[in-house]
Amino acid sequence: MTPALLKRLAAAKAEARQVALLTNLADGSQLLWPEDAAPIPIAEAARAAIEADVAANLTHEGHDWFIEPRNPPLRMLIVGAVHIAQALAPMAPAMGFAVSIIDPRRAFATDLRFPGVTLIDEWPDDAMAALKPDARTAVITLTHDPKLDDPALDAALKSPAFYIGALGSRRTHAKRVARLAELGHGEEAMARIHAPVGLNIEAVTAAEIALSIMAEVVAARRGAALGAPRQHAKPAVAA
Repeated sequence: MTPALLKRLAAAKAEARQVALLTNLADGSQLLWPEDAAPIPIAEAARAAIEADVAANLTHEGHDWFIEPRNPPLRMLIVGAVHIAQALAPMAPAMGFAVSIIDPRRAFATDLRFPGVTLIDEWPDDAMAALKPDARTAVITLTHDPKLDDPALDAALKSPAFYIGALGSRRTHAKRVARLAELGHGEEAMARIHAPVGLNIEAVTAAEIALSIMAEVVAARRGAALGAPRQHAKPAVAA
């Protein structure tokens, strides 16, 4: 690998960009897709490798290529150190996600309640500004408190986060949509929010709700139909 290519890879990593390293196994020449142009079959294989997060081999015009995705790490940013978060946080690492719990209420966000989890006791707007959600990030709000959930959702909607979920009933979400509309978000943006959060499996307990959320996050990441947001609620109209 040339120093120039190594520098470009480092820049992609620092900027949390999804790229694929393409190596011609015959002569060792390398491309960095999508920055570098590549024949259509190789570009399509690179895109598939990035989406699946799995390396691949391809033969094109008699040349063997090794396609290696260089993706940013998967992250899950959970706003609210609540019971559902206690059940969800241990599930996510098994699916490849690094978990951060955001909650300024230090009585909730403790090492005792969340052993081994990154705890951030800042207000969500400050935390999200520092964490910079990218296309490999899931953002989930669980507090029911607009002072905590809304700033996180506002930041998430301005980011390329692949999953945005919010706990709450349809009535609660309708009010939330109205507040977010006042912050300048249109219907297309707010349609990205999974609310009520999680797959509809008639979950009742905190662990069951966490399971439904984790399943929906995986479905969204893999492009399954189950991972598509439901039609979002319309803003509540004052009487």
